[in-house]
Amino acid sequence: MNSHSDIRIGTLAGKGADTPNYIRQILPHGFESFQINFWKTLGDVDLKKMAGEVKTVFNAAGSDAVVSSLGMFGNPLIDPVCVTGWKKCIDAAPLFGCDLVCGFAGRIVDKPIWESYKPFKKVFGPLVKRAADKGVRIAFENCDMGGDWQRGDWNIAHAPTAWEIMFNEIPAKNIGLEWEPCHQMVSLIDPLPQLKKWIHKIFHIHGKDATIDWNQLRTTGLRGGQPYVWHRTPGFGDTNWTDVISILRMNKWQGSIDIEGWHDPVYRGELEMTGQVHALNYLKRCRGGDFVPA
Repeated sequence: MNSHSDIRIGTLAGKGADTPNYIRQILPHGFESFQINFWKTLGDVDLKKMAGEVKTVFNAAGSDAVVSSLGMFGNPLIDPVCVTGWKKCIDAAPLFGCDLVCGFAGRIVDKPIWESYKPFKKVFGPLVKRAADKGVRIAFENCDMGGDWQRGDWNIAHAPTAWEIMFNEIPAKNIGLEWEPCHQMVSLIDPLPQLKKWIHKIFHIHGKDATIDWNQLRTTGLRGGQPYVWHRTPGFGDTNWTDVISILRMNKWQGSIDIEGWHDPVYRGELEMTGQVHALNYLKRCRGGDFVPA
């Protein structure tokens, strides 16, 4: 049983209607939490039914694992179906025993970020209020999805300057970030000072790291057409997660670090679950290893 009740280590489970079965298969590896995530739409998934099925899986295994959050990843600023998904996830979160829904903030496609602020407030103002009324928090992933300040799709919440303006547009306590080192390292930001500064707004953490090839950058630069950074599963990247977890605990942070797999250039395909379980055990060691009562 997990005795590190402040910070759980888990993974993402986004298999649509088959998600409970997927959780059942991988639960024996020792995952302590799961983010159940969806891409653009819920499709025909019945969240109430799924909540009951996931609870049955946990009970049958005698596990104290939890659902850390639901995830709706699309572009809600231009896609009404995605907005509907957000609403349903907000309403269903308590059924899963969680109080958190995560996803992209959306973006007006290929326009400078500032042109998305008013649409962001129009869409998420009511969603944040809906969530607050149900005791639910909203967190935005810090992924650029290939965009920059001037153009892009999916998400404006990938730069600290944007975060400041977003949180000024909607100054609510239940709106924050789903943070991970990887996406900031892609922008050549040192994640640890950022973590310290923004920890009061970080509600959930994706377990994903990055490796930066500084020699390539020094040779060809950012726009030289050569890859200089790779998304990595924790334990294979540049970040010392002992430092990450130490910062979290020094600030009395509580929540889950859920591994976001399926991106590592080496531990993928047949090695995907090898990499994820390595990351699970690595992050548990960074958390201090087995809990020993004082």
